[in-house]
Amino acid sequence: MSHILHRNLSSFYFVYYFFVGVFVPYWALYLQSEQFSPADIGILMSLFQISRIFAPNFWGWLADHTAKRTVWIRLNTILGVIGFIAVFFVDGFWPMLLVMGALSLFTSSTMPLSESLTLAHLANTKGHYSRIRMWGSVGFIVASIMLGYVIDWAGIASLLWAILAVQIALFLLTFRLPEAKVKPHHTDGASVWNILKKPAVIALLVGCAMMVTAHGVLYNFYSIYLAEHGYDKAMIGWLWSIGVVCEIVVFLLMPRIMRRLSLKNIMLVSLALAVLRFVMIGVAVDNLLILLIAQTLHAATFGSFHAASVEVVAQFFNGRHQAKGQAIYNSVTYGLGGAIGGIAGGYALQYLGGETTFLLAAVFPLIGFAVVAWGLNLAKTHGGQAMFG
Repeated sequence: MSHILHRNLSSFYFVYYFFVGVFVPYWALYLQSEQFSPADIGILMSLFQISRIFAPNFWGWLADHTAKRTVWIRLNTILGVIGFIAVFFVDGFWPMLLVMGALSLFTSSTMPLSESLTLAHLANTKGHYSRIRMWGSVGFIVASIMLGYVIDWAGIASLLWAILAVQIALFLLTFRLPEAKVKPHHTDGASVWNILKKPAVIALLVGCAMMVTAHGVLYNFYSIYLAEHGYDKAMIGWLWSIGVVCEIVVFLLMPRIMRRLSLKNIMLVSLALAVLRFVMIGVAVDNLLILLIAQTLHAATFGSFHAASVEVVAQFFNGRHQAKGQAIYNSVTYGLGGAIGGIAGGYALQYLGGETTFLLAAVFPLIGFAVVAWGLNLAKTHGGQAMFG
């Protein structure tokens, strides 16, 4: 992979996940400042996951059939900018629901399209996915730490301007993304439904959805949970960032990990550690040391799990099915799984309390462990050098 292409893709990942690092830790706190209840926040935040069920599949189909991924990435980012501007002018649950629903249709599709573009470039250039994706993690860290201090200093309303600025920067970066040629594959003539019917694919999607269901609770309510227990915005930002620092370390180590452990075993270890992580968050929120340990487990519950999952998805969905495969994976796992976790987590937080909510979240990766252990059988057991080497 050329230096310029690597730099442009890495820059896009950095800014996209900078947006995620601004949005995920603090948007629920903004909604709380606007007097929305936990149940309302759960519904509003889950619109992004619900949109992931449908929107990425439409854009993925367009990308595969037109072979023009960058065009649709650019369109999604500019429509995301326009949609977010409306947030400045709305008040009340239903207007916010309408605006966030429209916004989520576009922002939820940007990364699946970008992942398929990146994987297509990697297939042609023998580049390194982990070294590109790592910059997304760096962007998240910088944003989550910086915004914590900014909000403590300037107030929660400053979040709106930060998000708008980052979205504009993301749109401008799309003009530096080159189109990729997708290599023909022997499965190109087959229906994508023939792939989806495979028991191993079903097990993969269900297992991943269970992991993301638990994380739907984390992404939507972890900051609120911490704030209710006396943590300030700066400390909340640091706690989020510690997890992502560990995630970066895992991305750098993935080539070695994948040579020593099978993809299935990486997923199983990650799921087991997720059970431990959510139990720790539920029982020890007032113990900073245990919270720090729990956050280091993000290296497994997201880092190694995501890396192994993307590799497995790429095994099942090849050639002209690549964008659709990434879209389906995002729809079922981050869409359906994230929406269940977000909505159910909101009601659980409101009626059962934070400790019980996070303990219940631990049940989902436990189910995912059983599904993956029983149902995920792979022809290619270890990771490929082109993607993670």
